[in-house]
Amino acid sequence: MIGKQLLIMQNETVIHLDNDEQAKALFGRHDEHLKAIEKEFSVTTVFKDGCLAVKGDEKSIDKASYVIKELIEVIRKGYELKTHDIKYAISISKEKEPLSLQDVYLEKIEVSSKRPVVRPKSIGQKKYIDSIRHNDIVFAIGPAGTGKTYLAMAMAVNALNKKIVSRIILTRPAIEAGEHLGFLPGNLEDKITPYLRPVYDALYDMLEPQQMQDYIEKGIIEIAPIAYMRGRTLNDSFIILDEGQNTTPEQMKMFLTRLGFDSRTVVTGDITQSDLPKGRESGLGQIREILKDIIGIEFVELSSKDVVRHELVQQIIEAYQKAGC
Repeated sequence: MIGKQLLIMQNETVIHLDNDEQAKALFGRHDEHLKAIEKEFSVTTVFKDGCLAVKGDEKSIDKASYVIKELIEVIRKGYELKTHDIKYAISISKEKEPLSLQDVYLEKIEVSSKRPVVRPKSIGQKKYIDSIRHNDIVFAIGPAGTGKTYLAMAMAVNALNKKIVSRIILTRPAIEAGEHLGFLPGNLEDKITPYLRPVYDALYDMLEPQQMQDYIEKGIIEIAPIAYMRGRTLNDSFIILDEGQNTTPEQMKMFLTRLGFDSRTVVTGDITQSDLPKGRESGLGQIREILKDIIGIEFVELSSKDVVRHELVQQIIEAYQKAGC
């Protein structure tokens, strides 16, 4: 609860702020945070003598006040608000059973000196992180921009740093390479690198280039097409299969049965964007029904609400969903 919360009058709620620094952090540059809240909930605010009055109809006041109080709490805990955090806070407040913003924003995955922490930005992302912590196999299914691969990568680097695992294995199907691999220039590594580039990009965002190169040379981090997983048993590893919708049922079975002792696996994908040949069933598309009753395996559904890219990406995804595409 926020300390010193004052009386609630008709069509107005008054909230005390601790000091000017707290107000500055809450309001944002040129009051852009406050303006976004006012616009979203159709309320007006007045700040005077350390008090913030929120005015409007009762329902709007309740929603806006919830967001403001939650934001104040995370500011008190040392979180530095950014403009996009306000958008996510508003989105979280609209959930049927919204979590406290503290549960989401104060969650942190310690990664490296280059990027000290990675944080979830939505309820779905928070649940995704918790699922990885508590299960040996997690399937993250959802559209582009929901952090499926990035958060899995952050959890993998965190597990490596804490010596929970001794290596990270990152794999992707390279189905486009099937017929045309021989026509691409260079050696085999050169040919497959374009299909694994998104995985490299996420790692470069979290690790210093030299550190990443050292890890790859020593085999601490291995990046390879899914075909390279056949016949192996992967112990003491954090294994990520990206773009799982592009696996065949046979490939998915092969991959999942590589899991060894003291290992965990995360499979990510968007079942609406399969690049498999027309009529070919996706391994990710059928796996839920097959594995639904096994304890230790969890499926996490992310949606457009969890998109953390440009706000237009969320609108594009929702437009495609309405069109049945």
